[in-house]
Amino acid sequence: MNICMAHRGWSGKAPENTMTAIRLALAEPAIKAMEIDVQLTRDGVPVLIHDFTLERTTNGRGLVMDRTLAELRELDAGSWFGDKFAGERIPTLEEALIAVKGRCTLNIELKATSDMYPDIAEKVLALVEKHGMKQEVYLTSFDHDLIRHVRTLDQEVQTGLIVYGRPVLMLEQMEAAGATILSMGYPFLNRELTVAAIEKGFKVIAWTLDDPKHIREVISWHPQVQICTNHPDRMWEFV
Repeated sequence: MNICMAHRGWSGKAPENTMTAIRLALAEPAIKAMEIDVQLTRDGVPVLIHDFTLERTTNGRGLVMDRTLAELRELDAGSWFGDKFAGERIPTLEEALIAVKGRCTLNIELKATSDMYPDIAEKVLALVEKHGMKQEVYLTSFDHDLIRHVRTLDQEVQTGLIVYGRPVLMLEQMEAAGATILSMGYPFLNRELTVAAIEKGFKVIAWTLDDPKHIREVISWHPQVQICTNHPDRMWEFV
């Protein structure tokens, strides 16, 4: 059965990476996984936000990393999506973990390079361990070095490489990074690579699929490919 992964929570219905988007996804039993994006505040707290800057999804300006948690908490992270979401706040990773624990798999994208947030892996892993969720999360990143670092810190947690493109020797790169999950932009994924990766024991996540015809095509490749989508309800008729 193809797993439905809600992208940044149910971001087709609520502001991305907010507790409302997370709660909407958790309320739908057919959603078995959820993707979120994590960065660090100036005072080192893991929070949920995609962009490195604040302008698109909040009423703030500047870099996320330049603001303390208290400063970020003052921002409105919902009005950009719709008036009824005014006052929505940027959540902490810990709030998301508490909400999700025991209910679905959480794909935590580390939105960083190892140079930008040198201790992001340690801080995220500490929270995952604190809440006993090593078996319930994936830690994924575009940064291969960061994923290799995660693997040196912890041998249990599942890790993945995020890829937008079609690098050569993709599966070999996965093995070199100690990753067990390939999270690839769906325009670059095909049946051959999907099947080869899954047969070698890797998990495959295709993102971000919102067009039903694309969803139908990708799930036809293999029953284990995971579909990351802003609109999980568009997947129901195919599974």
